[in-house]
Amino acid sequence: MSSPSYAVPSSMPSSMSSSPAAPSAPAAGPTSGALLLRRGIGAVGLLGIALIHVIDLPGKLEETPYLGVGYGLLVVAALLLAEALLRRGDRVVWFATALLAASTVLGYVLSRTTGLPGATDDIGNWLEPLGVASLFVEGVVVLLAGTALAASARD
Repeated sequence: MSSPSYAVPSSMPSSMSSSPAAPSAPAAGPTSGALLLRRGIGAVGLLGIALIHVIDLPGKLEETPYLGVGYGLLVVAALLLAEALLRRGDRVVWFATALLAASTVLGYVLSRTTGLPGATDDIGNWLEPLGVASLFVEGVVVLLAGTALAASARD
């Protein structure tokens, strides 16, 4: 027994046809999967920087209030940049992201080498766990931002 065949009239729009549509290729450009992934990882890195400094904030406010205020500003900047990366991720945002993470690394290095005004207790304390975690996340963010900036310069 044969099954009946159905023909689609030529006047019917192709969107109503019963044949499956061919899959479309992903759109190239600033919203491609790789760029979205890079922006997402960058945002997570910035959130990690913020979290690490929120954890250390109470002690810093008590020990060295100006560093505590700096930590608070760092947290706010990291959160704002994370949102900006998720929304648009242009060269300006990536540059600011790299600058923020690199500045934080510089602050860590200074606090472990020469010390900071009113804060010399951490000189030589390179292996403090929260500091090591901070350096790792900040380094990843700097590298990621660098690759994003280099890729956008090629485009």
